[in-house]
Amino acid sequence: MLEHLRSLPASLNLRSAGDSTSFNVPPSHDDHALWMQKMDITPSDFSYLSSLLGQAYGDWTSQLDNPLHRTFTVYSVWNTEGECVGKDSGQEFDPAINVRLLALECAEKKSTLSQSGTSVQGDYLLIAEPLFSRTNRDLFAVFTALFFESSVSEISEAVVRSEALHYRTCFYRRFEYIFMTDLLYAHEQTTREEHRRSILFQIVQRMHDKMDVGAILDEVFVSMDYLYPSANIMLYMSQDQRNFNPRIKPLLVQERGEDICVRSFMEGKLIVSRSEGMERRIIEVGLPLKGKQGIYGVFHIEMNEELIEDSDLQLIAMMADTAGTAFENAKLHEQSHMLIQELRVINDLTQRLNKSLQLMEIYQFSGQELKHTFQADFCCILRLNDNTNRFEVMSTNVKEITHKTYPVDSGIAGYMYQTEEPLIISDYTQFDKVTSNFMELTGAMSLIAAPVRIDGQVKSVILLAHEREHFFSYDNYRLLQMLSIHLGLAITNATLHAEVRRLANLDMLTGLYVRHYLDNIIHERQAHDYCGSLVVVDIDQFKQVNDTFGHQTGDQVLKQVSDIVTSSVRPEDICARWGGEELAIYMPQIGIHQALAYAELIRKRVEAETRPPVTVSSGIAEWNWMDEKISVESLFYRADMALYSAKNGGRNRIVIEEQEVTR
Repeated sequence: MLEHLRSLPASLNLRSAGDSTSFNVPPSHDDHALWMQKMDITPSDFSYLSSLLGQAYGDWTSQLDNPLHRTFTVYSVWNTEGECVGKDSGQEFDPAINVRLLALECAEKKSTLSQSGTSVQGDYLLIAEPLFSRTNRDLFAVFTALFFESSVSEISEAVVRSEALHYRTCFYRRFEYIFMTDLLYAHEQTTREEHRRSILFQIVQRMHDKMDVGAILDEVFVSMDYLYPSANIMLYMSQDQRNFNPRIKPLLVQERGEDICVRSFMEGKLIVSRSEGMERRIIEVGLPLKGKQGIYGVFHIEMNEELIEDSDLQLIAMMADTAGTAFENAKLHEQSHMLIQELRVINDLTQRLNKSLQLMEIYQFSGQELKHTFQADFCCILRLNDNTNRFEVMSTNVKEITHKTYPVDSGIAGYMYQTEEPLIISDYTQFDKVTSNFMELTGAMSLIAAPVRIDGQVKSVILLAHEREHFFSYDNYRLLQMLSIHLGLAITNATLHAEVRRLANLDMLTGLYVRHYLDNIIHERQAHDYCGSLVVVDIDQFKQVNDTFGHQTGDQVLKQVSDIVTSSVRPEDICARWGGEELAIYMPQIGIHQALAYAELIRKRVEAETRPPVTVSSGIAEWNWMDEKISVESLFYRADMALYSAKNGGRNRIVIEEQEVTR
């Protein structure tokens, strides 16, 4: 209370003959006046009274009626420690007159004392009058008056006591003024605190009413701008947070070094720094945005130090704590909602992937769905071809790279093939690991990519890109990793299904297709092609080979003949095991005479290359679109009849539809 010593208003500098209740203030109730009169100082306040005693002395001297009366008089006020706390600045004590000693003696005896004598200025009279508190009669000061020769006859102790009482009245007026000022200040602080709490309550209510992360952060800025319009407020986020507010930026710890934001983030507490500006003192505040689970960012506030108090810092800190809690709750709600969405996406994608067992359909569908799910501008899925050791583009919306292939060690796909790790690029211009034809053609700036593993090895790569920087979040990055696993499973299933179908259509001994597969192929070809030829090959006297050399050797001979057949025809020709020791070759889009050349090559190679040596007989039939009856059965029948003719004609020969062709 006594530490807030302020100057007395001019309205109080009026002479009053009464007590402190008589100064010029608006009339008050009797109860209020009585309450004020009961307020008093205590001995515990005495050590803090020096300034108040000095100010009261100034009030008293300004109210003296006769300034000439003081020409030969020196007044002073002394505290209980023997220090002079009030004296006219233009007058000095005669060294021969020990005023302090008499003041201490007066304080000790608590009664009026006087002393007379002669000094270099002539005869003098020194009077010391004790000053007591108005309630408990505690001595708190000594009032002294030193008179010289010309005025001694006119002075009496009653006059000094009157002036002392006047000074005491000035002291209590000053005391009551300071007391009331402190009460008003306390009331003002209470009112401001209530206002702050009311504002804080409204802010808390508005923040907790929102479950959107961006809306909560916007509410923080709106509230701060309302309370401190001249402040410069920024928020540096430590987490990946997509927000278009220009005052929200990422907290780059390595680039910022040890500034106030990094320190506040690391220490998790309010940090205040003060500095000198061009024309004012600047206060800089680093305030963490934190919840129970961690610290999500740092508020950085700069403003004029004169406009902010400690209570303001407390209010800002409470607002930040509230914002941190609301942000964390909204983040958890957002994450739970996102998790549900992710599970739905995974479930839907998995179900739709499992509906198809065709690899191309899976790649095309996955590209479309992933582009839509992540709202990407561009998508590309590549597959590693084990035969060529190059990445092939299987699905993309970028026409320039459709069906293109890339070396296994080039681009982002090659980089991921080497690292076997997913990748996120927020700004492609800052990525210096490899260059990407995909990114440069599209002009994209953001990318997320994930390898697709099959049997533990990278066999495909997913690339998703967007034209805007920092578009993809780490939640997107994590979701793509999970989806890549399911895509890998779908590709594995389709590959296994294709392999099972292939094995079901293959003869295990010879590696040739089985008869029903050949039937289906010929049927499909006859529906679309113009012509085709069928060659039926039979190993001559194969039963004799088995009887002579054993069935194991017979199997080896059959395998040798099958290899000669497949290596002698075109890649598009279909070779199948007809049954037993009979083989069949369907040659699409060629006539019977062209097929004859291939059959003759096979006959010669079998006779020359097999061990033990064997020969073959063949029958050839053809069809074309002008035939009256086109069917698989008719074609097989005519080829079989030609083979029968070749066998009956002496073996090791070729017959074309009832026409014998000699060697």
